Amino acid sequence: MLSNDSIWVDWAISDKPVDYIFAVEAMEARARAIKDDGAPELIWLLEHPALYTAGTSAKLEDLRQPDRFPVFDAGRGGQYTYHGPGQRIAYVMIDVAKRGRDVRKFVLALEHWIIQTLAAFNVKAETREGRVGVWVDRTPSDGPRREDKIAAIGIRLRRWVSFHGISLNVEPDLSHFAGITPCGIDEAGLGVTSLVDLGWPVSLEDVDIALRAAFEDVFETKTVSAIPPSR
Repeated sequence: MLSNDSIWVDWAISDKPVDYIFAVEAMEARARAIKDDGAPELIWLLEHPALYTAGTSAKLEDLRQPDRFPVFDAGRGGQYTYHGPGQRIAYVMIDVAKRGRDVRKFVLALEHWIIQTLAAFNVKAETREGRVGVWVDRTPSDGPRREDKIAAIGIRLRRWVSFHGISLNVEPDLSHFAGITPCGIDEAGLGVTSLVDLGWPVSLEDVDIALRAAFEDVFETKTVSAIPPSR
C-alpha cells in the first residue's frame, strides 16, 4: 500500500512501561536522525503508565477528571486519549516524503494496519466517517446501536517524518477512559472496548506478532529487530 522496497524498518519493543516525556524526546530525536542522518525508520512498541494526552484539537471540557492521571500536551493531531498498561502503543517514525508525500494515504494505511491486525484474531474492525480511530460494531440484532472504539490514531509530521502513531486496546482497565471524553466522541451507543473485553484473552506478545506481520503486508516492506530507545 505504501511500498518502498529499498527500506528496512527497525522494529523495537520495550518490555517495561516507558515514561511519556522520554518517549516523546526519543521520537523527536529519531525523526531528526531519519531526516538529517539517514537513520532507519522505526516502529517502537511499548506501554505507558496510566496517563491522558491532549492533542491539538483537545477541548478542556473533555477532560472530565483532570486529577485522576497525569495529563500531557502531545502535540499530535486529535483530542484527548488515554494510555496505560494493557494497551499496545506503536510509535511510527516513517519518512512520508519517501513514500509519496500523501498524508491521507499514510493515515489510511495506519488504519488498515490495525484492521488487518485485528482480523488475525477474528475481530472485524472498521473505520467510520467523521469518527477517528478503529471501531467494532457490537449492535445486537434486536437492540439499539452499539459501537465501541478499540484503537486510536494520532500522528504528527515534522519535515515529512512522522512520529506518535497508534494505540490498540489489548487488556487495559477500560474504566480509566471515564476520566476523558475519548477523542471528543460522546454519543449514545458509542463506547470503548478491548480484545479481552471482546472475549479474546490474547497477550501483548500475541498482538505484537500480528502487528508485525500486518505491517509488513500493508506497507510492503520488511522489518528488522532493533534495540528500543533507552535513557
